Amino acid sequence: MPLGTPMLMFVAYRHAEQRILDHLHERGFADLTLAQLRIAARLDEGGSRLTTLAASAQVTKQTAGFLVDQLQRAGYVERRPDPTDARARLVVLAGRGRAAGAAAREMEARLDAEWTAHLGPARMAALHEALGSLREITDPFAGTRAD
Repeated sequence: MPLGTPMLMFVAYRHAEQRILDHLHERGFADLTLAQLRIAARLDEGGSRLTTLAASAQVTKQTAGFLVDQLQRAGYVERRPDPTDARARLVVLAGRGRAAGAAAREMEARLDAEWTAHLGPARMAALHEALGSLREITDPFAGTRAD
């Protein structure tokens, strides 16, 4: 039985995610786990509240808090007061987190080039356009982050 589209997208996503994690480990970020990477990847440019991170990662607030604590101890993120609400805190990338993000984008670019070489530029452009269109109906956080 052939795989459905959602499963095919999941397989490609998991491949990309693992390649990015392996690349980060090779670049000196060997302490990062996949769960931590998934949280860090969802941080907005100006920082995110823990509740927003938990919702976008589809984990409990407690799980997100535990992962953020680990990331903070390792120097990837820091917590700062939210300038719009004195009671709230924002999780923002620290220097080590920004360096890891740059390394992750290196592998994303490499994957993009590999997939373009495999599919050809026209099919890759069509895939990118189709996935962008699907995001409009599948991503409740579309437009809320600097993607």
